[in-house]
Amino acid sequence: AEVFKEKANEHFKKQHYNEAIEFYSKAIECNPKNAVFFANRSFAYLKLESYGGALEDATKAIDLDRLYIKGYYRRAAAYMALGKYKLALRDYEAVVKACPNSQDAKLNRNECQKLITRLAFEKAIADDNRKSLEETIDYESIAVEDDYKGPAIVGGKITEEFVNQLIDTYKGEGKLHRKYAYKILFDVKKLFMKMPSLVDVVIEDDEKFTVCGDIHGQFYDLMNIFQLNGFPSPTNPYLFNGDFVDRGSFSVECIFTLFAFKLLYPDKFFMSRGNHESQTMNQMYGFEGEVKAKYSGPMVEVFTEVYNLLPLAHCLNKRVLVMHGGLFSKDGVTLDDIRSIERNQQPPEEGLMCDLLWSDPQPAEGRSPSKRGVGIQFGPDVTKAFLKDNNLDYIIRSHEVKPDGYEEGHDGKCITVFSAPNYCDTMGNKGAFITLNGKTLKPEYTTYEAVPHPNVKPMAYANSLFNLLSF
Repeated sequence: AEVFKEKANEHFKKQHYNEAIEFYSKAIECNPKNAVFFANRSFAYLKLESYGGALEDATKAIDLDRLYIKGYYRRAAAYMALGKYKLALRDYEAVVKACPNSQDAKLNRNECQKLITRLAFEKAIADDNRKSLEETIDYESIAVEDDYKGPAIVGGKITEEFVNQLIDTYKGEGKLHRKYAYKILFDVKKLFMKMPSLVDVVIEDDEKFTVCGDIHGQFYDLMNIFQLNGFPSPTNPYLFNGDFVDRGSFSVECIFTLFAFKLLYPDKFFMSRGNHESQTMNQMYGFEGEVKAKYSGPMVEVFTEVYNLLPLAHCLNKRVLVMHGGLFSKDGVTLDDIRSIERNQQPPEEGLMCDLLWSDPQPAEGRSPSKRGVGIQFGPDVTKAFLKDNNLDYIIRSHEVKPDGYEEGHDGKCITVFSAPNYCDTMGNKGAFITLNGKTLKPEYTTYEAVPHPNVKPMAYANSLFNLLSF
């Protein structure tokens, strides 16, 4: 068991977390009574964002040794990631009780308590009947300073010239004026409001269509995609499949660039919601902090309103379904069921909307609980049945880091694409995007390495409680 643990530790240090989990599991098979093995595997699951698995292992570590402090830290981290802050606080209290002189323990306990208090206050003052922020923020009256050198929206509409200037400004580490930032947000909100939960996309026979996966605030890698594949245009359409923000510290630049293209080419540029386009994830993983740092708190609320209106899935030529997460916890779901989802809300913890944003494929037949703690894992038989029921060829989804940036699963019928290379500056993965034409819809893959970016680390704007992941 100790030999396997040491091999697992070596893989963990190299950030080979899947391999680390494999060897921690072998150690556990040899000695299932060692709390350290479960806590270490929990940490590896945390690194892979498999919070359900992390929670299960941390709980097992605590059950084996009630005095093992790292077990409580691991479980608190999993609870925090899942938005279960009161349960996390309970574990932090246990650590403080066991280690009353630990300043780190007290800091984490106090930060968690502050977060719970703030959220409770926000909930108490919230008014379900309050006006939309569009009605309360008069962005048109905001003055533009004389020394502002960035792009300006002239004539009330986004133009190609504006988008080019916006990109150049971001490449130079500049900032879009808040007047124009609000203009983009309110205009794109109106656009998404008119769209259905499932968008039908028509691709001409000889037209190239590109599908990109998670971007996660990696603006300079987003620019590399356009360098490799061409900028969006009426003859070069794109679909970005969710998780535009969080983790990476250039999320503001990413999302305003993507929204600008959506406004410029509304019928040739598409965006699906990911699980990170949500209030809880943005509070923890950096986007809320980044918007507050670069703009203001009220703008965070506007983003929340916009994200609630993002479509949940796209169907390409009635043959390929694209969603961020995956398929469903029950059989018999139809495309019409997806169309009828009332999406203007925060993602629920179960149901069709939850599955579309959170679920993952698995190699085994059937379904099983998700290691993420939300959604489900679905097997090749589930994919086959869904495709047959809905007369589809295959599905494209994102949501998972893959070493090559993409992966074909379920006999090629379930394709994962992930477009953020060297995710969080640590994972060492390639990024990828998919191109296909309207006639054959055969997927072609382009992979690429990460490009340099300014010296701002991922998670720079994340909630301070995420320092617990270093324990």
